Amino acid sequence: MLKLPDNRIVLPVAVDHHGNDTIEIIPQKASMGYLEGYSDIEYIESLQRIALPFLTNGKYRAFPADGDSMPPFRDGSYIVGKYVEGISELKPGKTYVFVTLNDGITYKRFKERKDNAICVSADNSFYEPYDIPFEEVVEIWQYASGIFPEDFEPGDYESYNFKEMFRELRQDIRELDRKVSGRRRKS
Repeated sequence: MLKLPDNRIVLPVAVDHHGNDTIEIIPQKASMGYLEGYSDIEYIESLQRIALPFLTNGKYRAFPADGDSMPPFRDGSYIVGKYVEGISELKPGKTYVFVTLNDGITYKRFKERKDNAICVSADNSFYEPYDIPFEEVVEIWQYASGIFPEDFEPGDYESYNFKEMFRELRQDIRELDRKVSGRRRKS
């Protein structure tokens, strides 16, 4: 058990038979259950674990990637994060796994801290930045490494260019519509 400041939460940690920290892997099918079991010792003990020799100082956990918002991570890959004790430790431009009450597990880039929320964004520009209220944040894990179960092929992310193209096209149509509407009013 890792006791955190101000008695906020007790973070269960798994260790190997030598007492070394291990990295718990949150499987895709259990990612929603993590929100209910993140502080349950038995739940954490039931997870598969790995050790990465280059990740030693700190507590690490591996979370499944989901969706297309943070390339090159895609379904089937994992984000290994280092535990962050508080929102004050977040650094603009760095990526984090946020465990929240509403969204569950989400991997995003931290943009800025606001009065009552943090603003995060996806690396895929198709998605708009959004705020996460402080009271919804359960855990924060800073990106430390990635696990990719298969090689990436050239062009795996060409669809992102299409999304950007459609976004620009939609914006051009709106601007054209405004110009046409403006001319009609003048007539």
